[in-house]
Amino acid sequence: MSESVTPLEQLSAWKALETNAASLKETHLRELFTSDPKRGERLTAEAAGIFLDYSKHRVTDETLKLLLQLAEESGLRAKIDAMFRGDKINITENRAVLHVALRAPKSEKIFVDGKDVVPEVHEVLDRMSVFADSIRSGKWLGYTDKPIKNIVNVGIGGSDLGPVMAYEALRHYSDRDLTFRFVSNVDGTDFAEATHDLDPEETLFIISSKTFTTLETMTNAHTARAWVLGKLEHQAAIAKHFVAVSTNAAEVSKFGIDTANMFGFWDWVGGRYSMDSAIGLSTMVAIGPENFRALLAGFHEMDEHFRTTPFEKNLPVLMGLLAVWYNDFFDAQTVGVLPYDQYLKRFPAYLQQLTMESNGKHVTLDGRHVTYETGPIFWGEPGTNGQHSFYQLIHQGTKLIPCDFIGFFKSLNPLGRHHDLLMSNVFAQAEALAFGKTAEELRAEGIAEWLVPHKTFEGNRPSSVILTEKITPATLGKLVALYEHSVFTQGAVWQIDSFDQWGVELGKVLAVRIIPELENTDEPALKHDSSTNALIRRYRAHKRKS
Repeated sequence: MSESVTPLEQLSAWKALETNAASLKETHLRELFTSDPKRGERLTAEAAGIFLDYSKHRVTDETLKLLLQLAEESGLRAKIDAMFRGDKINITENRAVLHVALRAPKSEKIFVDGKDVVPEVHEVLDRMSVFADSIRSGKWLGYTDKPIKNIVNVGIGGSDLGPVMAYEALRHYSDRDLTFRFVSNVDGTDFAEATHDLDPEETLFIISSKTFTTLETMTNAHTARAWVLGKLEHQAAIAKHFVAVSTNAAEVSKFGIDTANMFGFWDWVGGRYSMDSAIGLSTMVAIGPENFRALLAGFHEMDEHFRTTPFEKNLPVLMGLLAVWYNDFFDAQTVGVLPYDQYLKRFPAYLQQLTMESNGKHVTLDGRHVTYETGPIFWGEPGTNGQHSFYQLIHQGTKLIPCDFIGFFKSLNPLGRHHDLLMSNVFAQAEALAFGKTAEELRAEGIAEWLVPHKTFEGNRPSSVILTEKITPATLGKLVALYEHSVFTQGAVWQIDSFDQWGVELGKVLAVRIIPELENTDEPALKHDSSTNALIRRYRAHKRKS
C-alpha cells in the first residue's frame, strides 16, 4: 500500500475503547436498563424497512461514541466512497470491488478503468430474463423436444451457496412446476443423489464457473455430460441441456455449450458477492425475472443506505462496529445468526462464506502481521430448532456468543397460532440472554437451595434483534446487503483486504499434486511428510482391494 497507515492499536479511539471495555466487564445489562428506562427505545435504528434493536449489547453511550470515532479514524467513509467509485480496493489482486454495480439501476453510472459498467450489467440481466422466461413458459425444449422440468445448478463456493440460499429463502415465490437441485461437492454422492430421480430428457444443467476450469465444478460438469449422453447419446444434445455462467468462451464451446447461452460476469465480482450476478441464473428461473429485479432493488436500497447515512444511524456500520467490539475487546470468538423463519435455513451457511472468507486474514493491507483478532466464526440454525440443541451453551456455557435474532412480523404460511409462538421465542430468548435469572429470584420461587446454582442464568449475553415485515425478494436483498456491508465495515477497521481469498489456494494446489498419486497404480514416489505419505499408502492399499 503506498500510503502510510497508523496501526490500529495506536489509534486514540482504540486505546479509549480498551479502557471503556475494562470498565464494562463487570457491568450487567440489568444495570444498564435500570439506569436508562428508555434504553430499549433509544438504542435502535431503522432503514429500508429493516428495524435493528441493539439495546441489549454491553455498550454505553460512551462506547458507541468511541466505536463511531474508531470508524472515522479508520477512514471508513473514504473506504466506502472508494468502493462505490470503482477504485481497486482489492489490492492483492488489483481489482475493483463492485458487487454494488450488479444491482444499480440503469440510470446510474459506475466506472471501472474509465468504462461505465452498468450497461453491461443490464445487458446480461436482459439476456438472463429472456432465458428464464423461455424455461418457465416451456418454450425451451430439450433434445427430444420435451420441455425442461428440472434445473440443476453446478458450482461451488459462491457459485453454489448463494443460489442454494436464495432458492430456499424464496421458495414461496418459485415455480412449483419446476424442480431445482444444486450440486457442489466433488463427492460423487452429491451428484448421484441430486439426479437419481430426474430424467435427462427434461433436465437442464447450469454450469457456473468463471474460468470453466474449477476442478470440483468441472468434474461434476463432465459427470453431468456423461449422464445426459448416457440416455440421449448424441453430442448435439449438450447444447440443449447445458448453459454456462462463465467468461471463458473457448472452454464453454469446447464442452459443447452454445456460447449464445453463456452468461458472463466480471473480475470485479467476488464469488461470495455474486448471487445477484449471472450466478443467480437459477434463482431467476425459479422466481421469475420480475421477482429477481425486486431482489436487486432490495440490495440497492440497502447499498444506498450504507453509502449515504450517517454512521450513528447506519445499520451495517453499527452491526460491523459491534462485531469488532466483541471480537477484539471481549474475546468473543463466534457470532450466532439465528433466523426465525424456516425459509432462511441456509442463511447462516451462506454468511459463513461471506464473513469468514472475507475477514479470515492475518495480515494488514500493507503486509504487517495483525496483533489483534480478525474474523469471528459465524454459525447458526433456524429458530426454534436451535433452542433444543445449542442454546443451552449460549445461555449457561462459558463462552460469550453475541447473537443476531432475525424475525418477521408476518409469516408467508400463516397457520393458527404458529407465528405468534415463533415470534414469542425471538423476544423471550433475547430477553433471557440479556437479563437471565438470579439466585435470589429462584429462591423467591421456592427452588431448593441445591438446585439454585443449576437453574441460575447469569444473563449479560448480548444480542441484536433484526425485524422486518415478511420474506420477499426485496427483503432478502436487503438482508444480504446488510451483512455484506457489515463485513466491509469490520475489514475497514481491521485494515485488511476483505476481498481476496488466498487461503483457499494452498490446499487446492496440494490436492492437484496428490490426485495422480492416488490414481497411479505404479505407486510413484511420495515426497510429503510422513503422515501424509502413510495416509496415501493406506488409501491406495484399500483401493487395490476393492
